[in-house]
Amino acid sequence: MMILSLIHPFIEFGFMRRALVACVALSLSATPLGLFLLLRRLSLVGDALSHAVLPGAAIGYLISGLSLVAMGVGGVIAGLSVALLSDAVSRYTPLREDASFAGFYLGSLALGVTLVSLRGSSVDLLHVLFGSLLAVDNPSILLVSTIAAVSLLTLALIYRPLVIDAFDPTFLRAQSRWAAPRVHGIFLILVVTNLVAGFQVLGTLMCVGLMMLPAAAARFWRQELPGMMVCAMILALLASFIGLTASFYLALPAGPAVVLSAAILFFISILLGPCGGLLRMRLFIIGKEKV
Repeated sequence: MMILSLIHPFIEFGFMRRALVACVALSLSATPLGLFLLLRRLSLVGDALSHAVLPGAAIGYLISGLSLVAMGVGGVIAGLSVALLSDAVSRYTPLREDASFAGFYLGSLALGVTLVSLRGSSVDLLHVLFGSLLAVDNPSILLVSTIAAVSLLTLALIYRPLVIDAFDPTFLRAQSRWAAPRVHGIFLILVVTNLVAGFQVLGTLMCVGLMMLPAAAARFWRQELPGMMVCAMILALLASFIGLTASFYLALPAGPAVVLSAAILFFISILLGPCGGLLRMRLFIIGKEKV
């Protein structure tokens, strides 16, 4: 009876099924990228890029209204521009990459909010910033699913050099002068396109949550990279299901409910995770003291 109550909203209502499909696609494609951002110590770059897509999405909105294609294309162009500019600044100036991303994304966020406010109302601005997960339509699902499939295929093709670049970038540069910049550029493109897909569903301020929180939580459950990747995907899928179910029965906003569920799983992982969880570490210390 309990299981039937949990799956009832997805059986009866089409908008719940579409929202779940969109979250599943994002969970499978975005969380592995979040894990690599975590390994490369670029966790906040995802947040910066999620804000950086806003000006492009706002320009698409000014031109075509709430057009999926226009806002998506504008978001990709804006996000890639910020990513490439930040990378160039960090390579050719003494400024570190995280600082250059911070500078560009803050300006992009302010510009995007200003552009949306020029034409739209506060409701339109909230739609762009926080998304409308339960209003996902078939074109949005098609876009998100296509991006997810292409991202997974591309990630499989560059997996080996990406792992080497995350753990030993000097070795990768020694193998090929252009390998590291090329792999880094492809990786940033994947991050931006997934964030654009995510902002169509969760909004620019929420989409990075489903990318980074399950990836960070997976660190407390597994130590090897493939296991962490699978664990991150499972946690993201679980957060999506719990969040959507809670939003239906408790009348919560769907996007924030999904991200909040991911945050709760993250805190549970910090406490109970077998690989460095606080309670596990405490029990281990107590056991050693008794011995």
